Amino acid sequence: MKANSPVIREDIDFIIGSIDDWSPFSGATVLVSGASGFIPAYMVEVLLALNERGICRNTEVIGVVRNIEKARSRFADYAGSSDLRLIAHDVNMPLVHPGKVDFIVHAASQASPKYYGTDPVGTLSANVIGTYNLLELARKKNTRDFLFFSSGEVYGEVDESRMPIKEEWYGYVDPVNVRSCYAESKRMGETMCVSWSHQFGIPVKIVRPFHTYGPGMNLGDGRVFADFIADVVQGRDIVMKSDGSALRAFCYLSDATVGFFKVLLNGGNCEAYNVGNDKGEVSILQLASILVGLSPARGLKVIRQEIPSGGGYLRSRISRACPDISKIRGLGWEPRYTVEEGFARTVRSFLQ
Repeated sequence: MKANSPVIREDIDFIIGSIDDWSPFSGATVLVSGASGFIPAYMVEVLLALNERGICRNTEVIGVVRNIEKARSRFADYAGSSDLRLIAHDVNMPLVHPGKVDFIVHAASQASPKYYGTDPVGTLSANVIGTYNLLELARKKNTRDFLFFSSGEVYGEVDESRMPIKEEWYGYVDPVNVRSCYAESKRMGETMCVSWSHQFGIPVKIVRPFHTYGPGMNLGDGRVFADFIADVVQGRDIVMKSDGSALRAFCYLSDATVGFFKVLLNGGNCEAYNVGNDKGEVSILQLASILVGLSPARGLKVIRQEIPSGGGYLRSRISRACPDISKIRGLGWEPRYTVEEGFARTVRSFLQ
């Protein structure tokens, strides 16, 4: 997958055309933590493209990253651009920035389940300590808006009768289960955002993404849909590691990115919004069948074989996760891509 692949360029065009008014970013400084990560990188690319096309003027993007070389590779198309400044920094340490910061997007997080068992402390730290440091920066800089990337994992185990999940419905999370390091710390991050807003007047918005996929995914991050895409890209049969009955709602990255910008620009203060595709709900087995069916001529198959998980990956006990998105629909957002279309685009992006 190349940063300048046709699929990514088409996605950026789609995102830009889906927002009516980008003017709040003109002349603004936008700080994005985890900027080279799979999801926030699209937000960074969009902001840079707005400048490039003259839709906005003098928008500066500050990308806070752990791995500066990875970030430079991801944004190679903008090498030398004065609009993008990459800073190597761990969000678990206080961030000092001499200039203004108009918007903060806090997306730095270890979202892969493979880290929940191998590095639970590192997983929760960015969501709690990192959130503290960036909220303090927002307070000192009188930031105009703060967008916190939470997760659909905050809902825990929700009863089937409460599906799709509304923002105010919460299920069970066991705090002494190590896998809860992610969900509990995202819950705490949300509470911190609301607390800083209440006490210091910082405008905060919260997004809860559900199973987002697309170009730029880390195909080795341990999530089942990433494994499936890696298999198809490499021409391998998909070997199921479960019975495939779990239901998940999959949302293509460009759709989700439009949703994130809608919330940042138009969302309510201290409000949380589900960002997912309620029409993209399929079982894991169905997803495997869809993916091998993208290229029938290659003759790939789905092989069902129970294989114990390893490498620190801790399986979720949640059998179904589907968002109710009526709240964000109220902001004028609607997912465009079907599961078949989105995964076809994703596979194509890795083969270009």
